[in-house]
Amino acid sequence: MAALLDLMFEERGHSPLKEFEAESDGIQSAWFSQLMPKTDENQVVDLLNHRRFVVLQGPPGTGKTRMARRILEGRYAGFGRSIQFHPGTTYENFIGGLAPVHGVEDGGAGLGFRFAPKPGFLIEAAAQAAEKDAPYLLHIDEINRADLGKILGEAIYLFESKQESRREIDLPYDFGAPFHGRLHLPENLHVLGTMNSSDRSIAILDVAVRRRFAFLSLWPSLAVVEEHGCKTMSDAFKDLLSIFVEHAPDEALALVPGHSYFLDKDEAQARVSLRTSLAPLLDEYLAQGYVSGFAESIRGYMQWLESL
Repeated sequence: MAALLDLMFEERGHSPLKEFEAESDGIQSAWFSQLMPKTDENQVVDLLNHRRFVVLQGPPGTGKTRMARRILEGRYAGFGRSIQFHPGTTYENFIGGLAPVHGVEDGGAGLGFRFAPKPGFLIEAAAQAAEKDAPYLLHIDEINRADLGKILGEAIYLFESKQESRREIDLPYDFGAPFHGRLHLPENLHVLGTMNSSDRSIAILDVAVRRRFAFLSLWPSLAVVEEHGCKTMSDAFKDLLSIFVEHAPDEALALVPGHSYFLDKDEAQARVSLRTSLAPLLDEYLAQGYVSGFAESIRGYMQWLESL
């Protein structure tokens, strides 16, 4: 009941009495935690062990890439690698294809180049995983910045976490040991993608891809801001979060900027950071129409940022 009354009065521009501010803040924090539950490394690793192929998604600034690299270096003891997708990533980059090889030909009689099969990131990762009896992690940053369906091609058949029998595909070329012309993914090969859920300009993962990956959301954390940021940062974060929680529809809630925008300890630097890092992001949201349903609230917040 107290939470409902606080919400009703806040919507009408009334703040709680000073002696009840701490209680009101606690209720608000609990409500934010309910809407945006915490995802920790243990949850991600447990899901990787169970499903093998996982995507960690969330708004910008929530630490998705940082968490993935920390998992790779810590939980996987560095056994794996990080790569990044972009619009120019191709099947040949990820699976494998022909690549020019420069060198001496004809027994040293002449110079030139030729094309030879070159394994891509996935074949290389599978080969390294097959060499060692330990979990191997392939981290794909910005996994949705390329057309994953085209990049995987027939290899999408291999991305099945629970297989009754080993799945294999024929490769277009012989890529040498250990797979040559027939690829399978070792059981100890895990794939962790990280994905910015707010970028509307990039490809949406198709249904066939989504069915093969398990998805976890990483939300902004008020506790992180309160621990590592100053009062200005904490106030700015809670005010912006309140705007999104109150006004944003479900699809726009994924746009709420993450806690990494609010981590300055120094008050003076915090004001500069909010104006130079957070404000341009919100301005882009307005320009693209991402927050059209509550644009006036965002503009009012940006005016407050400028006044700091």
